[in-house]
Order: sequence, then C-alpha cells, then structure tokens
Amino acid sequence: MKRFQLGVGIILVALVIVAALVSLVWTPFDPIRVVPADKLLGPGWPHLLGTDGFGIDTVSQLLMGARICLLVGIISVGLAAVIGVPLGILAGQAGGWVSEVVMRVSDVVYAFPALLLAILLAAAFGASTGTAMVAIGIATIPAFARVTRAATLQVMASDFVLAARASGTNWFGVSTRHVLPNIAPLIGVQASVGFAMAILSEAALSYLGLGTARPTPSWGIMLRDAQQFLFNAPLQALWPGLAIALAVLGFNLLGDGLRDYLDPRLREVS
Repeated sequence: MKRFQLGVGIILVALVIVAALVSLVWTPFDPIRVVPADKLLGPGWPHLLGTDGFGIDTVSQLLMGARICLLVGIISVGLAAVIGVPLGILAGQAGGWVSEVVMRVSDVVYAFPALLLAILLAAAFGASTGTAMVAIGIATIPAFARVTRAATLQVMASDFVLAARASGTNWFGVSTRHVLPNIAPLIGVQASVGFAMAILSEAALSYLGLGTARPTPSWGIMLRDAQQFLFNAPLQALWPGLAIALAVLGFNLLGDGLRDYLDPRLREVS
C-alpha cells in the first residue's frame, strides 16, 4: 500500500512537471489573449476544457498555472531550506542558549502565517508572485528548522559522531561530513510536504489578490474569476480546483512515500 501511494505521488508530481515544461514551448492558445466572442464556451473542440469569462482557453491557463505553481514551490521551499536547515543544524549542535534562541525565534515567525506576511509585504512592495514566494518561504522556515534540529540531535548522539569529535573534527566538519548527509532524506521529505503547502498557499494568496496577478495565469486567479460563474458555468471552477487538489495530493503522497521508503523502520516487511 505504501509503495502504491509513492507511485501515485510520483505520477501526479510528474504530470505537474510535464505540464509546466510543455507550457514553456507550447500552449493550445495564447493564455493571456482575451477573446470576448469565445466567452464561457463548454468543453469541446478546439477548446478541450472550454473557455473562461474572458474567452481565454482553459487548458492553456492550466498549463501556465502549473509553471507558476512549480516556480513558487521551488523558490519558496528553497528559501526556507537555505535558511531553516543551517539554523536547525546550529541549534542541534550548539544546544544551550543558542538552541533556545533559534527555537524561540522560530516560534515567533511560526505565529505569522503566510497570509499575514503576504499582506504586510503587499502593502510595502505591492502584490506579485515574488511577494507570495517570499511570504511563503519565510513562513516555512520554522518547519525546516524544527525538523532539522530534531534530526541533528539524533545524529549527534551517534557513536560515529562522537568518534569524529574525539578525533578532533571541528563543528563544521561534523556538520558537512556526518550530520547533513544523514539528515538529507528527512529534509527531502520536508521539502516535498513544504512544496504541497506552497502550492496551496500560492493559490490562496492569488485568489485573494495578494499573489500572482493578471494577466499571468494562475490556478488561484482562475478560481477567483470562476466564482461569479458558479451557477451558469460551474466547470470553470472545477478545473483549477481539481488541478490544485491533485498537485497538493501528489506532493503529499510523494513526501509520505519517501519517508516510508527512506526510513527502514517504516518499510513494509516483504
């Protein structure tokens, strides 16, 4: 069952990646071209999933939206990992007041959700995809710091780390040669889960007008635009909602599957 979940996660994530890559070189129609004459067309040919209230092809917008969601996920998760992982390793190795300071600062940052940070950044710099990425990245740092610190404490208690420290290896050497390689799988799992949350957060921020803005297509924007057509064209809300749900499900299943696969204690007994 666990292998099945991992396989489903890989397939769903692969679909999102393929859609994003395809949008770099081809889309059925111009995803930002407004065609009033084609407004709210149903599924058919040549618009396979119909058009929205502006006459823009839905498939083209979904493909472009996949690119935006991957971009936001990569940048925001990368930002959180670059800052959170070193802080977690530092807290786990140093201990004492250093660990307390890092964890308390993480608690303070954790108290500010991505939505609130996005509102603050949008007020200062304006709503944009960059604003959403920075807000999501900052809000995700505490998760990486906490997971990394807990894993570092386990590694630091291992015999090979004690031997390395007894042989004179400095803190940086222990971190790069022993701690980081051993906690890398756990960081990868956290990154996959963080990716799913980044996609969901970006869609929410775009829906509220605090993230990606028109004319750039985004799944959250598609949901917001479809809201006024829920009764006469409900499919306009179905497609972006389904895309968000499948993308989030895929990255969550991938994260859970990687955790079970990489941790020998959780593997299924064959």
